[in-house]
Amino acid sequence: MSTVTESVDVNVPIGTAYNQWTQFEDFPKFMDGVESISQTGPTHTHWVTKIGGQTREFDAEITEQHPDERVAWRSTSGDTKHAGVVTFHRLADNETRVTIQLDWEPEGLVEKVGSAVGVDSHQVKADAKRFKEFIESRGTETGAWRGDVSRPGA
Repeated sequence: MSTVTESVDVNVPIGTAYNQWTQFEDFPKFMDGVESISQTGPTHTHWVTKIGGQTREFDAEITEQHPDERVAWRSTSGDTKHAGVVTFHRLADNETRVTIQLDWEPEGLVEKVGSAVGVDSHQVKADAKRFKEFIESRGTETGAWRGDVSRPGA
């Protein structure tokens, strides 16, 4: 399993950063390699990605979500095994630290070598920077879903 962690400070209030992150269908606007995301239910999404010329499709489930604090997910089907969490930390009234942690299972030689040399880390860092540019240039979120989701037994 490969783990990537990246943080970015965005110059918007915590609610704005969090609300934007819940708008999964907007991810292709700032995530390189994400072709599309469809919200198939309150806690379920379908992803289509194209990275390194390889297209993958998978379903993911939100396993934990607490407004202005965190969103966690895991893949549930398809050919990509991954899980992640994004946390939001208030630094000031108009400044928020967004921390992304992604755990994934590289498949095949190309992905394993790419992970070993840090290509995945570079990708997450670039996506975090594009998220910062996206939300700061707008100044407001494109929408919001502030539902609370807890893991069973949590």
